[in-house]
Parts: sequence; structure tokens; C-alpha cells
Amino acid sequence: MAFVNWSRNQSGTPAEVRTPSSVEDVVRAVRDAAASGRRVRMVGTGHSFTGVALTDGLMLRPDALTGLRSCADDRVTVPAGTPLRMLNDLLAERGLALANMGDIAEQTVAGAIQTGTHGTGRDSGGLADQVAELELVLADGSVATAAPGDHLFDAARVGLGALGVLTAVTFRVEPAFLLRHRRRRMALGEILASLDELTSTHEHLDFFWLPHTDACLVKTADRHPGPARPPGAFAHWRDTVFLENTVFGAACALGARLPGLIPHINAVSAAALGDSAWADASYKVFTSRRDVRFLEMEYAIPREHLGQALRETRDLIDRMDWKISFPVEVRVTPPSGAWLSTAYGRPSAYVACHVYRPTPHPAYFAGVEEIMTRLDGRPHWGKLHTRDAAYLAGVYPRFADFTTLRDRLDPDRLFGNAYLEAVLG
Repeated sequence: MAFVNWSRNQSGTPAEVRTPSSVEDVVRAVRDAAASGRRVRMVGTGHSFTGVALTDGLMLRPDALTGLRSCADDRVTVPAGTPLRMLNDLLAERGLALANMGDIAEQTVAGAIQTGTHGTGRDSGGLADQVAELELVLADGSVATAAPGDHLFDAARVGLGALGVLTAVTFRVEPAFLLRHRRRRMALGEILASLDELTSTHEHLDFFWLPHTDACLVKTADRHPGPARPPGAFAHWRDTVFLENTVFGAACALGARLPGLIPHINAVSAAALGDSAWADASYKVFTSRRDVRFLEMEYAIPREHLGQALRETRDLIDRMDWKISFPVEVRVTPPSGAWLSTAYGRPSAYVACHVYRPTPHPAYFAGVEEIMTRLDGRPHWGKLHTRDAAYLAGVYPRFADFTTLRDRLDPDRLFGNAYLEAVLG
């Protein structure tokens, strides 16, 4: 059975596929793989653009590892295959919520934290920073619990599946809260002149710059005492289904056929940007619907370099006369303590470049990557990049500690694959 990811740019055919429904099933699979000389990987829902999930050996599908294991005070434990959308529902039913999350809710909890999935936040970091404990099956078939205070915890939170197969994740959670979400149009120049103010004033800042224009859609979210004032059904459909997906998809398809029209299409889109505000449950504000398939590259850079990175990216697109239909997205997070988190040890800004799936643009990604690496950028583990272990060892202070731990826990590379060989050596 072939595995194909969401963006349809990665695929593979494992020798065997299993769907474990318990920790014991995972232990049996790991031991069987070791005994037969095959490698083993647990996949998620395929939302990574890299080959991080692929294997030619035994592939584990997490579909039966879902639900709720336990919930007590500020801790919730769920099996590793639980989708984030299901976790959100389970938490909401109990009056609880994650402090922060990214905008895609289809990912499994394990897949999301293993690749360093993040949202945007002044004070709260990515999903890995909200993990309180991990359960994983190691290469020798033993079941380990990783908790704060030990190296395995800081290594395995963003572990790329290289240290073991995650079977359960315990998150720190808090009482459910509302966010006031505001959308507005701002000029890129205005944003560049007020980056520090924007990032310090708002708890969550996310903005999208439309290439070939000076227009940005700025989204801010801050905690709100209530009452909730969600958007009406029609406004929600208009913005999130019709405009952001149906119309945007049609515009991308037109631009793919007639690239010369892309600057004009973006100008029309920029003119249509308007202001709106509403308040709703946090997870409904954090997450978005994404129907238009794309390819993405994202780099985390030291936050103080964000202005330079955006200016150079804008100038590069203009100089090369590339026609870019997708907006460039920018987010921020505080420092992380997970060894391979893209935000490890430094306040970070994220610059994400996307292209319409039917029209790959490797030169665009390569040009932006040159800018980001010159600024000590760290590529998102689940998004397209060309960095290898030699480069990554220079931008992650604990990289050698991670690979040393991997050598001890998985000397035979039972959990290895081609992607890990490239990025970890």
C-alpha cells in the first residue's frame, strides 16, 4: 500500500503496513522489524512536505491510537495518533484548552510535535513546549517515559521519530479561554517600521504579505473576557470557505495558466482586504481551513533579523521578476527548550514561502533559502529545504547531544530513513 502525503509531493511503498491499537502492538511491531532487519516508522496524516515519515520497511498507521487516556487538573494524556481537531473537542468538552497551536488541526499530536509544529505567540511557544510527558517505544522494544529533567524529554519532544515511536503524549492545558481576533490591512512598510510594537502589543501576531504589492493581511489575537461574539454563519462561510479557499484556489489556477496575470490578481486581492473583528473559543481562532494544496518552505530566524529577511525577500522577487501568487506568512514565538525546536534558545520569527502545488518553483525556494541561511535560519523539519547535517549542526547548539543520544538509543538505525540520513547524518 503506497503512502502519499497531503501535498502529493512525497510518496513511498512500505514492505508492510500495520495499524496498532495499543502500546503492546507497537512493541511487537518494533521487535518484529528488528528481527527481520527492516526499518520502522510511524506516519501521521501526511502534512509534512519532506520525506520525514517515509519508510521502505514497516509502516505504522496511527488511526487506532486515538482518544483520551486520562485528564486530571492541568494534564491531559492522549494516544499519539489523536488528531489535533479531536484533542480540541475533547478539551472543549471538559472546559480546557491548549495555550497555543498552529493553524492546521488535521495533524496527529505525535506528528505535529515531532516535526516542531508551531503557531504564533508572544509568550506561548509551539506544541512541543506544551508537552509535559512522552511515552515512546525504543529500538530495544522497551517502553520509556520521558519527563522534564531528563535528556530524553528535551531531545524527544522534537525528535523526528528518530529516537523511538511515540505512543502517547501528555499536554499541559489550562481553562478554556476566548480570543479576540482582528483582521486588518496594513502596508508592508508600515509593518516593518513597527515590528517590535506589533510583536510586543499582541499575544498572537500572524501576517501575510502579498508579493507584487505593498499589502499585508495582519491577524492579531488577544485574550478576551467575553462574551463570545463569533462571526455569523454567512460571514464565516464567505471568509473561510468562499474567499480564502474557493476564490483563492481559482485565482491560483488562473495564475498557473497565465503567470503574467499574477501581479494583477494579487493587486485585486489586496484591494479586497478589509477589517473585521470577532471573539470566540481559542482553538477556533487558532485554526484555519486549507483546501488549496501547496508546497511550503519555512525558516525560523532570530527575531531581530526579521525586517532584513522580509526586505531581502521582497527585493529578490522583484529583481528576479518571479511571479508569486501565494502570500508570504510571518509568525513569531518565544525561545524553546526542546533541543531540535526551530526556536531553541532564541526568540524566533518564521518566514514561510508557499507555491501553488501544480506549479513548483524551486528557484524561488532556493533564493529565499540563501537569505535565511545567511541569517542563521533553521528550516522547519516538516517543510521543504535542502539543509544537511553539517549545516544543521552549526545552527543547533544541542545537535551533537541529540545525535549522541540517538547513537546510544538506536545504533542500528531501526527508525532511520533517507530524510534522517540527510539531516542527522
